[in-house]
Amino acid sequence: MVTVLAWASAFIVIRGTGPYFSGGALALGRLLVGSALLSLVMVGRRWVRPTPREWLLVGAFGVAWFGAYNVALNIAEHTLDAGTTAMVVNTGPILIALGAGWILREGIPKWLAIGAGVAFVGVVCIGLGTGAAGLGSGAGVLWALVAAVTYSAGVLFQKPALRRLPAAQVTWLGCVAGTIACLPFAGDLVAGVTAAPPAALLGVVYLGAVPTALAFSTWAYALARMPAGQLGISTYVVPPLAILLGFLAFAEVPAPLAMAGGAVCLAGVALSRRRA
Repeated sequence: MVTVLAWASAFIVIRGTGPYFSGGALALGRLLVGSALLSLVMVGRRWVRPTPREWLLVGAFGVAWFGAYNVALNIAEHTLDAGTTAMVVNTGPILIALGAGWILREGIPKWLAIGAGVAFVGVVCIGLGTGAAGLGSGAGVLWALVAAVTYSAGVLFQKPALRRLPAAQVTWLGCVAGTIACLPFAGDLVAGVTAAPPAALLGVVYLGAVPTALAFSTWAYALARMPAGQLGISTYVVPPLAILLGFLAFAEVPAPLAMAGGAVCLAGVALSRRRA
């Protein structure tokens, strides 16, 4: 619940701070705050030495989810409203299931294939709806899809790392890895900080403290204790929350065809979880 509420709010805060920062600069600022807070959490905790394979898994998880995901998500919200972005990104559970079936050789059941096809139709509808509304001619949808893919890859790398390593340690190392990957945007961040109003700076701090440090910690705690596919279902409620918060904060409502596409996407995700 903490994770879902925090991540839903992130779509809104990113939308509000986006005009003052580039996608990479906002990601770096968020991760610097998150890394600092997670470092404090690690003080006094037992350190478990990762194996070479675990170092690779944690590094890949951090670069994919903390780094690439945040950059792509920020860029997407430069042209997409928060609700539409959340609907596209939350096709992630299907991508996680497909990745587990292909990479981890768990197989791809019939309902998973059907759900993936339905969700793809939904994404196409979202792209057509946003293009018709003049929201970047679908470019934002492509960036949101990149965010969904990198989010899914991050979960697939994170899950095996949590089998032996503590959740807090994996989260902290992943956040640090993502921060290092985003360091090339340091110049953009400095320029943004000097020009942004106080409210935007508070937004960056919030993104680092709540949706990053807190929410990723509670997510890792839950992921270490339940299957990734079942936990991914919990993100179903993120798009409706993001749409509601986006309307309250910015009076934004996704285009009708995009709303319909989002419903089709969620239906596809639901179908993919059916059992024969």
